[in-house]
Amino acid sequence: MKSNILVTLLMLFSISTFSQEWITDFETAKTSAKESHKKIVLVFQGSDWCAPCIKLDREIWATEAFKTYSKEHFVMLKADFPKRKKNALTEKQQAHNDKLAEAYNKNGYFPYVVVLDENGKVLGSTGYKKIVPTEYIKILESFKS
Repeated sequence: MKSNILVTLLMLFSISTFSQEWITDFETAKTSAKESHKKIVLVFQGSDWCAPCIKLDREIWATEAFKTYSKEHFVMLKADFPKRKKNALTEKQQAHNDKLAEAYNKNGYFPYVVVLDENGKVLGSTGYKKIVPTEYIKILESFKS
């Protein structure tokens, strides 16, 4: 029994240690970006319905290479638009994401990745690409200048 609890705790710790640190509030992301002198990577996704979004998450965001790099270089901001009732956002979060979409994703593209400066100015954008994480990082970095 004790060993099961220990194993469970270790698994939870390892998941939280290596998971991508996503922020879901724009003002928090801007504050963090200003304090850390990092760019914001704003990701518009449909986590439970958009196949390219799921691929982007699995092939780029969830990789150790990207997580390690992003921790030092980016503030990661997620605007999710799930469709399944069980994944529904709070009204407040949905309103927040809708406002972000009005400002940064007027065409409703999914996935849509926008690199912003610390004040919210758009530096560049991209979407899903079937490439390795290091190449995706190069694309995001190209928007920093």
